[in-house]
Amino acid sequence: MPTNSTPHRKHAQLVRPSIGEFSRHELAILGAPCGRIKELVARLLPHLEPTLRVAYVDADHAAGDDAAQGGTGGVDAILQAGASAELTDKITFRRLDLRRGLDTFAQQEWMHQQSLVLVNGNHFRARQQLIILDPAKPLQKKLDRLTDVRLILLPEGVTELPDYLQEHLQSADIPCLGLSDTEAIAAAVLQHWQQQQPRLRGLVLAGGQSQRMGQDKSRLTYHGQQEQRAYAAELLAPFCEDVLVSCRPDQVTELQAAGLAPLPDTFLGLGPMSGLLSAFQQDPDAAWLVVACDLPFLTDATLGHLVAHRHAGRMATAYRSPENEWPEPLITIWEPRSYGTLLRFLSLGYSCPRKALINSDIELLPPPAPTELRNINTPEQQAEALKEIEGR
Repeated sequence: MPTNSTPHRKHAQLVRPSIGEFSRHELAILGAPCGRIKELVARLLPHLEPTLRVAYVDADHAAGDDAAQGGTGGVDAILQAGASAELTDKITFRRLDLRRGLDTFAQQEWMHQQSLVLVNGNHFRARQQLIILDPAKPLQKKLDRLTDVRLILLPEGVTELPDYLQEHLQSADIPCLGLSDTEAIAAAVLQHWQQQQPRLRGLVLAGGQSQRMGQDKSRLTYHGQQEQRAYAAELLAPFCEDVLVSCRPDQVTELQAAGLAPLPDTFLGLGPMSGLLSAFQQDPDAAWLVVACDLPFLTDATLGHLVAHRHAGRMATAYRSPENEWPEPLITIWEPRSYGTLLRFLSLGYSCPRKALINSDIELLPPPAPTELRNINTPEQQAEALKEIEGR
């Protein structure tokens, strides 16, 4: 009887993004009473928020105590009456109260728009930690939570690590700062965040049908005999770890023959969204510098300006379109957390990357050379572009 040597897989073999308990970038603060942890966070926020979008995760002692004594635990009348959720517009902010539990998947979904999550480590874990050596809250019983300590804070009068902590941390070279030195702590947190900035990979979008042009736009030549897909890949190369060319499955062989690295679409029929989602499906932990293949006027100076002004704390860094003031999605750095946003828009029936940018927290830049952002989509535009480039 024939046997199948290929092992059976119950689930699809997907690359899972590297996310902690709450977020890609998270720090649990522990080693002090909850009030002192919250006070530290309040001091740090004015120094962090100009650069980062910061969330704080904590537990409500009073609500827990009330529920344990038979009370409502802070639940208002609508939830008590049986509603599963209540969205309240507070005019200056919105609050969402849910009955569902704080499971791992939900908390990551809720926090994925934040660039940094600070966590009360007395109640919750995070994959990296900041510890306070407060004698009122020793850490002996929480050593299992100290898996990757990045900073040690010393209250006034404390100058040395206790023996049990030295033994646990062994020879780890962890910086120590005074608990009252707010600016230095904030600077250390920002430096830690910047050191974890996602790597940048390049993606040339070349899988379109080119219906208006009547021929494959990625194979047009404006600069000598070099095809546009190769020209764009060459522009991206100095700024990226590597460069892939997004394509239809039927284009793979010809791209390989041309010395390019193909990335065939795994999401089909979605236009540019196909290439973006396929790239994130392959590597959800990278940021993708995306360039369309139909930009013959684009230069390395404009790409370099985009990379130099990249804000990894936002969902994306994009240029403002010179035509309508909207973000230009096809010359954009898409950060890892944009993957979930793009999928969310797709689930709502939208396949337009620009719509995701317009409705998200992005860094929007004026282009240094607006004419370089011109797309060439028709034979008439192609003829004009060739004439202009040849006349330079």
